[in-house]
Amino acid sequence: MAEELEIKELDQVVVRFSGDSGDGMQLAGNIFSTVSATVGNSISTFPDYPADIRAPQGSLTGVSGFQVHIGAGKVFTPGDLCDVLVAMNAAALKTQLKYAKPNATIIIDTDSFGPKDLEKAAFKTPDYLGELNVDPDRVIACPLTTMVKDALADSGMDVKSVLKCRNMFALGLVCWLFSRDLNIAFNFLREKFAKKPAIAEANIKVIQAGYDYGHNTHSSATNVYRIESKVKEPGRYMDITGNKATAYGFIAAAEKAGLKLYLGSYPITPATDVLHELSKHKSLGVTTVQCEDEIAGCASSVGAAFAGALAVTSTSGPGVCLKSEAMNLAVIMELPLVVLDVQRGGPATGLPTKSEQTDLLQVLFGRNGESPMPVMAAISPTDCFDAAYEASKIALEHMTPVVLLTDAYVANGSGAFKLPDLAEYPAINPPYVPEELKGSWTPYMRAENGTRYWAVPGREGFAHILGGLEKDNKTGAISTDPENHDLMTRLRQQKIDNIQVPDLEVLGDADDADLLIVGFGGTYGHLRAAMDEMRAAGKKVAMAHFKYINPLPKNTASVLTKYKKVVVAEQNMGQLAAFLRMKVDGFCPAQFNQVKGQPFVVNELVEAFSEILNK
Repeated sequence: MAEELEIKELDQVVVRFSGDSGDGMQLAGNIFSTVSATVGNSISTFPDYPADIRAPQGSLTGVSGFQVHIGAGKVFTPGDLCDVLVAMNAAALKTQLKYAKPNATIIIDTDSFGPKDLEKAAFKTPDYLGELNVDPDRVIACPLTTMVKDALADSGMDVKSVLKCRNMFALGLVCWLFSRDLNIAFNFLREKFAKKPAIAEANIKVIQAGYDYGHNTHSSATNVYRIESKVKEPGRYMDITGNKATAYGFIAAAEKAGLKLYLGSYPITPATDVLHELSKHKSLGVTTVQCEDEIAGCASSVGAAFAGALAVTSTSGPGVCLKSEAMNLAVIMELPLVVLDVQRGGPATGLPTKSEQTDLLQVLFGRNGESPMPVMAAISPTDCFDAAYEASKIALEHMTPVVLLTDAYVANGSGAFKLPDLAEYPAINPPYVPEELKGSWTPYMRAENGTRYWAVPGREGFAHILGGLEKDNKTGAISTDPENHDLMTRLRQQKIDNIQVPDLEVLGDADDADLLIVGFGGTYGHLRAAMDEMRAAGKKVAMAHFKYINPLPKNTASVLTKYKKVVVAEQNMGQLAAFLRMKVDGFCPAQFNQVKGQPFVVNELVEAFSEILNK
């Protein structure tokens, strides 16, 4: 009888799945994340895949990865290095080992480490573990492909279909290692492959085989681990990606406002998933149109806004360049439009599957003329829901286009999302033109806060024309009068300045910090983790993170000038720092900038911030 293993409690663990792009690493990682989120663990994930449509099998450039950080308490990042590395082939082991801790457990498929596999991965000797200085005692080496073939020998599936199930064996082995409930994974697969039950059952059989392999052999490991939830609030949870949360946030805002939701979009990585998700929800009053190009996507949304819908257009950085003229049309027509920019690596095609924060100055200033536009940035995958809802609320209540920034890291990553109660969300009240103004109303008549009234077509007595030419403030007729243009420019700016956003919150040692860390958007988790680590080491550190960038919170200047040392950390060459210097007199921060297409590494942040603090 096999020796019964001790189950050890862990506070957190990082697992990285890696293999060829066709090996299903994203699906395996997603299922493991879902299993963990469902039992109440806090999670943060990072899908990391190549830009190649399909790199050669077994090549170093074609490796796809999925990293998930699971915690008993709150986790803010996918983790710097992993505790468990799944490497489905030789190329995955060679390229992904740098993301593993020195004592990490490594799971490999020995069937994918033959002479040809090693040659493709540029190994020089058959002793691949020795070549990489990997201790064999921490490697779970199993003939994974062979065992999958044996498990599905009587399934009637062809060899190609059988091999597609290899990822599920690795998943089952990882589920055994962390004492996960397989029934959650089984339910996930039965739902995903509801129209192909034979495929679902084959994958379920392979997961069970991987789990049993670990249980029966102990897989050279010494312990099984369990991570209990310590912070879970009562409620229903799901593992949700940032793009899906963004889509749900738009649906919620439209429902709250009593409007139809329209998305005009053109497919572009990494924003396309929002189009895919919204296209599934016609029953909720959602209309999606995949247009012929970026300009058409935005222009169609401007038309939908004029017609009275909550209008959204989605893209990434290159698409923002193309949409800019139509965005400006929404500025001068003063129509509610949300422009979702899922930032990616650039310039040009750049790094389409990688993440940066390099579009900030573009969305603030990258249009002709004076074209003020609110800009927000979601701070995490789960925050994308609230950010999409708030961006929609601002657009509808202030009759303006709004840019919502996310990025590839936030959009493709996921977190444990507590399903919200929409009744707890603030009302959305568009400034419809009052009935009593019938007969005297003109298109640019404004409410008390400077917002143009919205006259939805079809209301008798409120027929009107809008367009890209400047209009007279009083009559709405085309005007080239210099004084009128100056007035309209100032009115459009004042309308944005009047938007009320929450004050900038300071975390950590808010009263007496020796260093203030400043960032925006998707870097929140890494900067927060760096601050927590420095404070645990006895250093006085605070953090201020921007979600609202235009207009800035009213207390921005007082916060930024309160501390002797401030560092602005961002994944660009200093765009937020430049904007803050322009807006806050005398503000001259230190800067930490990386443009690697990868998330920050917490240890690197701590080292850099400590150096600034000690100067």
